[in-house]
Amino acid sequence: MSYATTPDGIRLYYEEAGKGRPIVFVHEFGGDHRSWEPQMRHFARRGRCVTFGARGYPPSDVPEDVDMYSQDLAVADILAVMDHLSLEVAHVVGMSMGGFAALHLGLQSPQRALSLVVAGTGYGAEKKYEEYFRNISLDVARGFEEQGSREFAKVYAEGASRVQLQAKDPRGWREFADILAEHSEIGAANTMRGVQARRPSLYDLEADLSRMATPTLVINGDEDDHCLQPGLFLKRVIPTCGLLVLPKTGHASNLEEPVAFNRAVAEFHGLVEAGRWEPRDRRANPEQVMRTR
Repeated sequence: MSYATTPDGIRLYYEEAGKGRPIVFVHEFGGDHRSWEPQMRHFARRGRCVTFGARGYPPSDVPEDVDMYSQDLAVADILAVMDHLSLEVAHVVGMSMGGFAALHLGLQSPQRALSLVVAGTGYGAEKKYEEYFRNISLDVARGFEEQGSREFAKVYAEGASRVQLQAKDPRGWREFADILAEHSEIGAANTMRGVQARRPSLYDLEADLSRMATPTLVINGDEDDHCLQPGLFLKRVIPTCGLLVLPKTGHASNLEEPVAFNRAVAEFHGLVEAGRWEPRDRRANPEQVMRTR
Protein backbone atom coordinates (compact mmCIF):
# COMPACT_ATOMS: atom_id res chain seq x y z
CA MET A 1 0.00 0.00 0.00
CA SER A 2 1.20 3.51 -0.83
CA TYR A 3 1.18 6.40 1.64
CA ALA A 4 2.09 10.07 1.70
CA THR A 5 2.90 11.67 5.05
CA THR A 6 1.56 15.11 5.94
CA PRO A 7 3.59 17.77 7.77
CA ASP A 8 1.74 16.88 11.00
CA GLY A 9 2.58 13.20 10.65
CA ILE A 10 -0.65 11.74 9.23
CA ARG A 11 -0.31 8.97 6.64
CA LEU A 12 -2.63 9.34 3.64
CA TYR A 13 -3.30 6.31 1.47
CA TYR A 14 -3.24 6.98 -2.27
CA GLU A 15 -3.54 5.17 -5.58
CA GLU A 16 -2.39 6.28 -9.02
CA ALA A 17 -2.76 5.15 -12.61
CA GLY A 18 -1.71 6.39 -16.03
CA LYS A 19 0.92 8.76 -17.33
CA GLY A 20 0.95 12.37 -18.46
CA ARG A 21 -0.55 15.56 -17.09
CA PRO A 22 -1.57 14.88 -13.46
CA ILE A 23 -5.15 14.95 -12.20
CA VAL A 24 -5.76 14.75 -8.44
CA PHE A 25 -9.22 13.61 -7.31
CA VAL A 26 -10.48 14.70 -3.87
CA HIS A 27 -13.43 12.73 -2.50
CA GLU A 28 -16.64 13.71 -0.73
CA PHE A 29 -17.64 13.02 2.87
CA GLY A 30 -19.83 10.06 1.93
CA GLY A 31 -17.15 8.34 -0.13
CA ASP A 32 -13.43 7.66 -0.07
CA HIS A 33 -10.64 7.10 -2.58
CA ARG A 34 -12.76 4.42 -4.30
CA SER A 35 -15.49 6.94 -5.17
CA TRP A 36 -13.47 8.11 -8.16
CA GLU A 37 -13.18 4.72 -9.89
CA PRO A 38 -15.26 5.77 -12.95
CA GLN A 39 -12.92 8.74 -13.38
CA MET A 40 -9.70 6.88 -12.64
CA ARG A 41 -10.49 4.34 -15.34
CA HIS A 42 -11.48 7.01 -17.86
CA PHE A 43 -8.82 9.66 -17.34
CA ALA A 44 -5.89 7.27 -16.79
CA ARG A 45 -6.08 6.70 -20.55
CA ARG A 46 -4.74 10.21 -21.07
CA GLY A 47 -3.10 11.41 -17.84
CA ARG A 48 -1.60 10.54 -14.49
CA CYS A 49 -4.52 10.10 -12.12
CA VAL A 50 -4.23 10.20 -8.33
CA THR A 51 -6.91 9.46 -5.76
CA PHE A 52 -6.37 9.43 -2.01
CA GLY A 53 -8.20 8.93 1.25
CA ALA A 54 -8.65 12.01 3.42
CA ARG A 55 -7.47 11.85 7.01
CA GLY A 56 -10.05 9.91 8.98
CA TYR A 57 -10.76 7.54 6.08
CA PRO A 58 -9.02 4.15 6.36
CA PRO A 59 -6.60 2.98 5.13
CA SER A 60 -5.45 6.57 5.75
CA ASP A 61 -4.74 7.37 9.39
CA VAL A 62 -7.63 8.27 11.69
CA PRO A 63 -6.56 10.91 14.24
CA GLU A 64 -8.65 10.76 17.42
CA ASP A 65 -8.29 14.50 18.17
CA VAL A 66 -10.97 16.57 16.41
CA ASP A 67 -8.52 19.50 16.25
CA MET A 68 -6.51 17.49 13.73
CA TYR A 69 -9.35 17.98 11.22
CA SER A 70 -10.05 21.30 9.51
CA GLN A 71 -10.61 22.95 6.14
CA ASP A 72 -7.04 24.23 6.06
CA LEU A 73 -5.67 20.78 6.89
CA ALA A 74 -7.76 19.33 4.05
CA VAL A 75 -5.94 21.67 1.67
CA ALA A 76 -2.58 20.83 3.23
CA ASP A 77 -3.33 17.14 2.72
CA ILE A 78 -3.85 17.61 -1.03
CA LEU A 79 -0.52 19.39 -1.21
CA ALA A 80 1.16 16.68 0.88
CA VAL A 81 0.06 14.03 -1.62
CA MET A 82 1.21 16.19 -4.53
CA ASP A 83 4.56 16.87 -2.86
CA HIS A 84 5.08 13.18 -2.14
CA LEU A 85 4.51 12.40 -5.81
CA SER A 86 6.64 15.37 -6.96
CA LEU A 87 3.68 17.01 -8.68
CA GLU A 88 4.41 20.71 -8.97
CA VAL A 89 1.02 21.34 -10.57
CA ALA A 90 -2.10 19.31 -11.29
CA HIS A 91 -5.68 19.57 -12.38
CA VAL A 92 -7.63 19.23 -9.12
CA VAL A 93 -11.09 17.64 -9.20
CA GLY A 94 -13.15 17.74 -6.00
CA MET A 95 -16.59 16.46 -5.07
CA SER A 96 -18.61 18.09 -2.27
CA MET A 97 -16.24 18.16 0.74
CA GLY A 98 -13.45 17.65 -1.78
CA GLY A 99 -14.82 20.51 -3.88
CA PHE A 100 -14.55 22.85 -0.90
CA ALA A 101 -10.95 21.68 -0.43
CA ALA A 102 -10.22 22.27 -4.12
CA LEU A 103 -11.63 25.82 -3.92
CA HIS A 104 -9.59 26.62 -0.84
CA LEU A 105 -6.49 25.24 -2.55
CA GLY A 106 -7.18 27.63 -5.42
CA LEU A 107 -7.32 30.48 -2.93
CA GLN A 108 -4.30 29.47 -0.83
CA SER A 109 -1.92 27.88 -3.36
CA PRO A 110 -3.11 28.86 -6.84
CA GLN A 111 0.33 28.14 -8.32
CA ARG A 112 -0.24 24.43 -7.67
CA ALA A 113 -3.54 24.10 -9.56
CA LEU A 114 -3.77 24.04 -13.35
CA SER A 115 -7.54 24.04 -12.94
CA LEU A 116 -10.29 23.28 -10.45
CA VAL A 117 -13.41 21.17 -10.85
CA VAL A 118 -15.78 21.98 -8.01
CA ALA A 119 -18.65 19.49 -8.05
CA GLY A 120 -21.58 19.10 -5.65
CA THR A 121 -20.21 21.93 -3.52
CA GLY A 122 -22.28 24.33 -1.46
CA TYR A 123 -23.78 22.60 1.57
CA GLY A 124 -23.91 25.06 4.45
CA ALA A 125 -22.75 27.95 2.28
CA GLU A 126 -26.09 29.76 2.05
CA LYS A 127 -26.25 32.18 4.94
CA LYS A 128 -29.86 31.34 5.82
CA TYR A 129 -28.91 27.67 6.21
CA GLU A 130 -25.54 28.19 7.87
CA GLU A 131 -26.63 27.49 11.45
CA TYR A 132 -28.96 24.69 10.35
CA PHE A 133 -26.16 22.96 8.45
CA ARG A 134 -23.79 23.28 11.40
CA ASN A 135 -26.34 21.63 13.68
CA ILE A 136 -27.13 18.89 11.17
CA SER A 137 -23.40 18.18 10.84
CA LEU A 138 -23.16 17.70 14.58
CA ASP A 139 -26.21 15.42 14.48
CA VAL A 140 -24.56 13.33 11.76
CA ALA A 141 -21.40 13.10 13.86
CA ARG A 142 -23.45 11.76 16.77
CA GLY A 143 -25.22 9.34 14.44
CA PHE A 144 -21.94 7.75 13.40
CA GLU A 145 -20.73 7.59 17.00
CA GLU A 146 -23.91 6.26 18.60
CA GLN A 147 -25.22 3.93 15.88
CA GLY A 148 -21.98 2.95 14.17
CA SER A 149 -21.22 3.37 10.49
CA ARG A 150 -22.96 0.22 9.33
CA GLU A 151 -26.31 1.24 10.82
CA PHE A 152 -26.13 4.99 10.25
CA ALA A 153 -25.13 4.47 6.62
CA LYS A 154 -28.63 3.10 6.00
CA VAL A 155 -30.05 6.50 6.94
CA TYR A 156 -27.41 8.74 5.35
CA ALA A 157 -27.33 6.85 2.04
CA GLU A 158 -31.01 7.59 1.39
CA GLY A 159 -30.76 11.35 1.78
CA ALA A 160 -32.76 13.69 -0.46
CA SER A 161 -29.90 14.11 -2.95
CA ARG A 162 -28.82 10.43 -2.87
CA VAL A 163 -32.02 8.70 -3.93
CA GLN A 164 -31.46 9.81 -7.54
CA LEU A 165 -28.43 7.52 -7.75
CA GLN A 166 -30.42 4.74 -6.09
CA ALA A 167 -33.18 5.04 -8.71
CA LYS A 168 -30.88 5.27 -11.74
CA ASP A 169 -28.15 2.83 -10.77
CA PRO A 170 -29.12 0.48 -7.92
CA ARG A 171 -25.80 -1.38 -8.10
CA GLY A 172 -23.82 1.85 -8.07
CA TRP A 173 -25.85 3.14 -5.12
CA ARG A 174 -25.34 -0.15 -3.26
CA GLU A 175 -21.59 0.19 -3.79
CA PHE A 176 -21.73 3.78 -2.47
CA ALA A 177 -23.74 2.67 0.58
CA ASP A 178 -21.37 -0.21 1.28
CA ILE A 179 -18.36 2.11 1.20
CA LEU A 180 -20.15 4.50 3.53
CA ALA A 181 -20.87 1.63 5.92
CA GLU A 182 -17.12 0.95 6.16
CA HIS A 183 -16.30 4.46 7.40
CA SER A 184 -14.45 4.84 10.66
CA GLU A 185 -16.91 6.14 13.25
CA ILE A 186 -14.19 8.30 14.79
CA GLY A 187 -13.02 9.58 11.42
CA ALA A 188 -16.55 10.38 10.21
CA ALA A 189 -17.53 12.16 13.43
CA ASN A 190 -14.32 14.18 13.57
CA THR A 191 -14.59 15.11 9.90
CA MET A 192 -18.13 16.37 10.45
CA ARG A 193 -17.14 18.39 13.53
CA GLY A 194 -13.72 19.59 12.45
CA VAL A 195 -14.20 20.22 8.73
CA GLN A 196 -17.87 20.42 7.78
CA ALA A 197 -19.24 22.25 10.82
CA ARG A 198 -16.37 24.74 11.07
CA ARG A 199 -15.64 25.70 7.50
CA PRO A 200 -16.44 29.27 6.43
CA SER A 201 -19.37 30.06 4.18
CA LEU A 202 -18.41 30.53 0.54
CA TYR A 203 -20.28 33.83 0.67
CA ASP A 204 -17.82 35.11 3.26
CA LEU A 205 -15.01 34.46 0.76
CA GLU A 206 -16.46 36.61 -2.03
CA ALA A 207 -13.62 39.14 -2.12
CA ASP A 208 -10.96 36.41 -2.33
CA LEU A 209 -12.90 34.35 -4.87
CA SER A 210 -13.34 37.41 -7.09
CA ARG A 211 -9.54 37.64 -7.36
CA MET A 212 -8.97 33.94 -8.08
CA ALA A 213 -7.67 33.44 -11.61
CA THR A 214 -7.52 29.64 -11.67
CA PRO A 215 -9.75 28.14 -14.40
CA THR A 216 -12.75 26.68 -12.59
CA LEU A 217 -15.65 24.46 -13.59
CA VAL A 218 -18.58 24.07 -11.19
CA ILE A 219 -20.76 20.98 -11.72
CA ASN A 220 -24.07 20.50 -9.92
CA GLY A 221 -27.09 18.26 -10.20
CA ASP A 222 -30.37 20.11 -10.55
CA GLU A 223 -31.87 18.09 -7.68
CA ASP A 224 -28.93 18.81 -5.38
CA ASP A 225 -30.86 21.80 -4.08
CA HIS A 226 -28.41 23.18 -1.54
CA CYS A 227 -25.67 23.45 -4.15
CA LEU A 228 -27.65 25.29 -6.83
CA GLN A 229 -27.56 28.81 -5.40
CA PRO A 230 -23.92 28.48 -4.23
CA GLY A 231 -23.07 27.28 -7.74
CA LEU A 232 -24.64 30.37 -9.28
CA PHE A 233 -22.78 32.47 -6.72
CA LEU A 234 -19.44 30.92 -7.69
CA LYS A 235 -20.23 31.44 -11.39
CA ARG A 236 -20.99 35.10 -10.73
CA VAL A 237 -17.97 35.79 -8.52
CA ILE A 238 -15.04 33.77 -9.92
CA PRO A 239 -13.88 35.48 -13.15
CA THR A 240 -12.84 32.23 -14.85
CA CYS A 241 -15.76 30.09 -13.67
CA GLY A 242 -18.06 28.00 -15.84
CA LEU A 243 -21.19 26.29 -14.54
CA LEU A 244 -22.68 22.98 -15.65
CA VAL A 245 -26.02 21.79 -14.22
CA LEU A 246 -26.93 18.18 -14.97
CA PRO A 247 -30.67 17.48 -15.26
CA LYS A 248 -32.53 15.07 -12.97
CA THR A 249 -29.33 14.55 -10.99
CA GLY A 250 -28.53 14.56 -7.28
CA HIS A 251 -25.34 15.04 -5.30
CA ALA A 252 -22.56 12.70 -6.44
CA SER A 253 -22.78 13.46 -10.14
CA ASN A 254 -19.50 11.67 -10.91
CA LEU A 255 -21.18 8.40 -9.89
CA GLU A 256 -24.71 9.18 -11.02
CA GLU A 257 -23.85 10.51 -14.48
CA PRO A 258 -20.24 9.40 -15.09
CA VAL A 259 -20.39 9.73 -18.88
CA ALA A 260 -21.64 13.33 -18.79
CA PHE A 261 -19.30 14.18 -15.92
CA ASN A 262 -16.23 12.72 -17.62
CA ARG A 263 -17.05 14.33 -20.95
CA ALA A 264 -17.45 17.76 -19.36
CA VAL A 265 -14.25 17.49 -17.32
CA ALA A 266 -12.26 16.22 -20.32
CA GLU A 267 -13.47 19.11 -22.49
CA PHE A 268 -12.73 21.58 -19.69
CA HIS A 269 -9.19 20.26 -19.26
CA GLY A 270 -8.65 20.40 -23.00
CA LEU A 271 -9.72 24.05 -23.17
CA VAL A 272 -7.51 24.90 -20.19
CA GLU A 273 -4.52 23.16 -21.79
CA ALA A 274 -5.17 25.08 -25.03
CA GLY A 275 -5.35 28.40 -23.18
CA ARG A 276 -8.96 28.85 -24.26
CA TRP A 277 -10.71 28.84 -20.86
CA GLU A 278 -10.63 32.57 -20.30
CA PRO A 279 -12.27 35.08 -17.95
CA ARG A 280 -15.75 36.21 -18.84
CA ASP A 281 -15.82 38.73 -21.69
CA ARG A 282 -16.31 42.18 -20.20
CA ARG A 283 -18.96 42.87 -22.81
CA ALA A 284 -21.11 40.10 -21.29
CA ASN A 285 -22.50 42.46 -18.69
CA PRO A 286 -24.96 40.56 -16.47
CA GLU A 287 -26.89 43.80 -15.87
CA GLN A 288 -27.69 44.16 -19.57
CA VAL A 289 -30.89 42.67 -20.92
CA MET A 290 -30.62 43.82 -24.55
CA ARG A 291 -28.26 46.27 -26.24
CA THR A 292 -29.97 49.40 -27.52
CA ARG A 293 -27.07 51.47 -28.77
